[in-house]
Amino acid sequence: MSVTEMFSFIQGFLSADQDIREDIRKVVQVLEQTAREILTVLQSVHQPCGFKDIPSKCLKARELFCTVRNHTGELKTKFPVEQYYRYHEHWRFVLQRLVFLAAFVVYLESQSLVTLEVDREKGFHLDVEDYLAGVLILASELSRLAVNSVTAGDYGRPLRISNFINELDSGFRLLNLKNDPLRKRYDGLKYDLKKIEEVVYDLSIRGLTKEQEAGGDK
Repeated sequence: MSVTEMFSFIQGFLSADQDIREDIRKVVQVLEQTAREILTVLQSVHQPCGFKDIPSKCLKARELFCTVRNHTGELKTKFPVEQYYRYHEHWRFVLQRLVFLAAFVVYLESQSLVTLEVDREKGFHLDVEDYLAGVLILASELSRLAVNSVTAGDYGRPLRISNFINELDSGFRLLNLKNDPLRKRYDGLKYDLKKIEEVVYDLSIRGLTKEQEAGGDK
């Protein structure tokens, strides 16, 4: 093969790769837009009147997740299955955001942690570190929810959030995190935990936790 032929071959490879990346970017843009729509729906739970509408907001979010499933299915067809990590960077951040949103819905519905399923045999999958990053975003959102729930007069919710975040923290302590960005995000969990503990402490010294225990969870 001559030098000219070699570089012509390389150009063909680069052009094909660029086409794949462009197709992926188009699908990712739609996923990002849907993620913004889901976030808009869920953000309303932070409003004083939003606590009463949690079930309906979660239902609306789940409807939008049907669109997410359709587009992730489309995304799987845009690249060779064995080259997942070659193109992973394109969808990594939007999947982390979607994990957070799914985890937020599951928490609001059942106060439990969204489960992780990994099947690398199928090529496209949710990377474990992306899942963990999404869960850490959830922790920050719940620390905000703890503060806003007090404003809304829901004094039991910060206690439940505190228990949940403490469980998360204990879980993360079991992990030997090598990923630097993920480890830095985990450091942020300590501040989220401290913020929630301050809310619970304030409720405690005001006697509102005892009031809540006597009256039952709202």
